[in-house]
Parts: sequence; structure tokens; C-alpha cells
Amino acid sequence: MIKNDLFLRALKGETVDRPPVWMMRQAGRYLPEFMEIRKKYDFFTRCRTPELASEITVQPIRRFGMDAAILFSDILVIPQAMNIEVEMKPNFGPYLPNPVRDQKGVDKVVNPDVYEELGYVMDAIKATKEKLNDEVPLIGFAGSPWTILCYVVEGQGSKNFAKAKEFCFTNPVAAHQLLQKITDTTIAYLKAKVKAGVNAVQVFDSWGGMLSPTDYQEFSWQYINQIIQALKNDAPVIAFGKGCWFALQEMAKSGASALGVDWTCTARNARYLSGGQITLQGNFDPSRLLSPPEEIKKMVHQMINEFGKDKYIVNLGHGILPNIPVENAKAFIDAVKSYKVEG
Repeated sequence: MIKNDLFLRALKGETVDRPPVWMMRQAGRYLPEFMEIRKKYDFFTRCRTPELASEITVQPIRRFGMDAAILFSDILVIPQAMNIEVEMKPNFGPYLPNPVRDQKGVDKVVNPDVYEELGYVMDAIKATKEKLNDEVPLIGFAGSPWTILCYVVEGQGSKNFAKAKEFCFTNPVAAHQLLQKITDTTIAYLKAKVKAGVNAVQVFDSWGGMLSPTDYQEFSWQYINQIIQALKNDAPVIAFGKGCWFALQEMAKSGASALGVDWTCTARNARYLSGGQITLQGNFDPSRLLSPPEEIKKMVHQMINEFGKDKYIVNLGHGILPNIPVENAKAFIDAVKSYKVEG
């Protein structure tokens, strides 16, 4: 039994004394202890070495005591497993030397045995569960098929992913084949993660907001929905689409346990658009963690009041930034822990 099950209770929509809190990208680059490990090992070595991945996962829990841990990994381990080369270049980010831009490229993409190609992730989960010792739940994650496609076609990060869109709109048959291959691999991967011990999974659609509402349905949501349908009876699923407020109504009908919201959508709108029955997660602007700690505390309490303490998980509206002072991250977590319902 997990000692602090606040996060899992919020996912079920149960009444709680205060909402749970964790931060996207909490295992990582804003922490001095993480930077020490980073000096010694390159990015994918950290992902592929269970001892390192598990250590990085538990660092923020030791320091701040969040209500959930999220496994240190990367969304691009999926294309790596699918026969697509991915490098992580320092001061640049992801780089894929052979982007997929035609049918021939799609045909070379394989659906792997996830235990064979991504067994190191399952080993990291087991090592992390041991270190967590049932103190808090562990979250596993994957990128949405559309977000993965963006990197695979573009070959790197981008402001608008114009090449990815061009591929989808000029070659939709190949694009849908690629999206389906990514979806099938992601389902197998997340199911393996649940089997290995994660307590919930999150699907990150970081680039969903690049698409119009109509194109979102065609090239992103239908594939995320397949993942939710395949996983929802195995573990709670959180669907997070950055910039995808327009899809909240549709997302709420999917059987996901919670929906992530970014900072451009108010609590009131998010509750209204999602029908008011589903657990929501978010949506503090990560840059706002640069505000003074006192101000962070006030803003967090106001945010909880606006969302309501139940059916709510406190989080950022996207990943924590590398330049956030440690004491400000602490102020964010402490603000939630000190929250009491007024009156």
C-alpha cells in the first residue's frame, strides 16, 4: 500500500483535505544534485542506466516531498526503439540526423519488442519503486504520437513544426501510417510500464496546440484516444495537451482519469469546457516560479481556490524551467501543503 495516496485519490475524484502536487520535469535540470550527475554522464546514458534514472527520479521527492514521483526518461526513447536515430546535443536539444519525410522512410520504421528495446526503462521503474519504498506513487509517461511525429519529421525542435505539418497535409496516408506505428508502440510501452510498477501514466501532447481544432482531431486526438482506451483499465491516464483547451470537451469523454491544462486557460474555462466532472491538473505558468516566494504562495492558494480543492492536482502548465531557484520550487510545493480551505 502506498503511504501517501493523495495523488491517486485525486485521480479517482475522491474528497481530499488538500489537492496533491507534483511538477512536470521535476526530476531534473533545476536541481544542483541533478547537475552533479549531468556533469558525469550524457543524457541518454542517464536515461538508460536504471541506477541513474531512479536516483534522478527520487531526488526531488527527497528534497521537497511532492505527492508523486515521475520517472526520469524522455519521450524520444520511443522513436529510438523504432529504428530512428535520436541524439541529444548539448545546448541544442534533440537532433534526428535522418528525419522521416516520405513513404520509404515510414516503411523503415519498426514496431519493436518493447521489452527488448526499452527493457532499461522497466528496470529503472523497478529500481525507483525500491527507492520510493511505497512512500508516494510513481508516474510513467510517453509523448503523444503527434508530438513524436513532429520530432521525427522535423529532425529537431521547432517554433512551428512546419515540415511536420507539410508532411501530414501533403502525404496523409504515410503520416497516418507513421502515427499508427507510434501509437501501437506507445500502447505496448505504457502497458509494460504499468506491469513494471508505475501507478499512473501521462501522455504529453506538447505540440498539439500547433494544430487547428479540426486537424487536431485527425492527426493527434484520435491517436491519444486509442492510447487512453487501451490503458484506462490498467492504470489511471492523464492526458495533457499544451494549447489544446479547444479539445477539453472531447477529451473529458475519453475515460481519462485527469486532463492537464496549461496556463493560457483559466480554471473557470477549464472546468466549464471539460464539463466539471473530471479531475484537472495544472496550470501555474512555469515562468511565474521566478516571482518572489511570498508571491508564489499567494498565487498558488488563489489557483487552488479557483480550481477547487477536489478533482484537482496542482502542477505547472508545462515543465519546470532550468533557471528556477530551488527555494522558489520549494515555495510552490510548500504553498500547496500549507493550503487550508477558507471558512
